[in-house]
Amino acid sequence: MITTAELKPGVVIEDAGEWLEVLHAQHHRKSQAAAVYRATLRNLNTGGVVERSYSSGTKFKEIPVNRREKSYIYDEGENGVFMDLETYEQVSFPKKKLGEQARFLKENLQVLGVYINNVLAAIELPANVVLVVTSTVPGVKGDSVSNMVKPATLDTGLEINVPLFIKEGDKIRVDTRTCQYVERVRE
Repeated sequence: MITTAELKPGVVIEDAGEWLEVLHAQHHRKSQAAAVYRATLRNLNTGGVVERSYSSGTKFKEIPVNRREKSYIYDEGENGVFMDLETYEQVSFPKKKLGEQARFLKENLQVLGVYINNVLAAIELPANVVLVVTSTVPGVKGDSVSNMVKPATLDTGLEINVPLFIKEGDKIRVDTRTCQYVERVRE
């Protein structure tokens, strides 16, 4: 059993019969009120992200997990096929369980497979991925200093806002958690 004070990113807990992976946890205390822990959690059964508040000292059953490196290979209908980098075994995983992060899947992307009781329960993407801008409106000379943005479509079909100096063919780093532009990648 673990308490709210031990909630940190990557820990998997059982709450109300659901397996939840902690994405973010923060301690809050207002004036004379009791301390509260606010947590952002990913449901490993549905892939959905929920936010919950727990009073200080709440206990949870910690679920032991095993993480293995995998590589995304290709789409197979509603599933993505991943190859284990140690055993070279290929496993199919529903993209629906990945939620919004399925938009970042690209051939040869290195991910982590989260196993609970030797069953693949979730896929963890890296914090940032490098994608190529396939289409965007051209920027105007002199716009590189301002922090204005424009829409851009990336090679996975994802649409995000990028700074005005980004042009088609540029490689950019995108945060997979917030779906936002991080930086331009120079080769």
